[in-house]
Amino acid sequence: MDWLNPALTAPTRPTAPLQVALMTANGTDTAAGTEVVGGSYARQTLTMAAAVNGTTSNSADLVFAGMPAATVVGVEVYDSAGSPVRLWYGALTASRTVAAGDELRLTAGSLSLSIS
Repeated sequence: MDWLNPALTAPTRPTAPLQVALMTANGTDTAAGTEVVGGSYARQTLTMAAAVNGTTSNSADLVFAGMPAATVVGVEVYDSAGSPVRLWYGALTASRTVAAGDELRLTAGSLSLSIS
């Protein structure tokens, strides 16, 4: 509670675990991107290293198996609430094109999240 403004309430904490979604079109500050659909694609659980100077990264590989044919251009991070809340989004340094049935792997440390 903000003692200077008692009308404000504490923020709602994200529901764990956090999930990484792959995007075929990147989102904006006000709208989510277009998520990959099809194949055996499913969001993957994000485990993070301890933050240093406001930056953290994935501490384990994120493996998306059985992908549909797609060009992945970005990622978004969601919580696991009943209606998941988008917490972060960003473009990949380079898009990745996968064929149907391929695996897309984001190696440990390759997904960098920062607050500035």
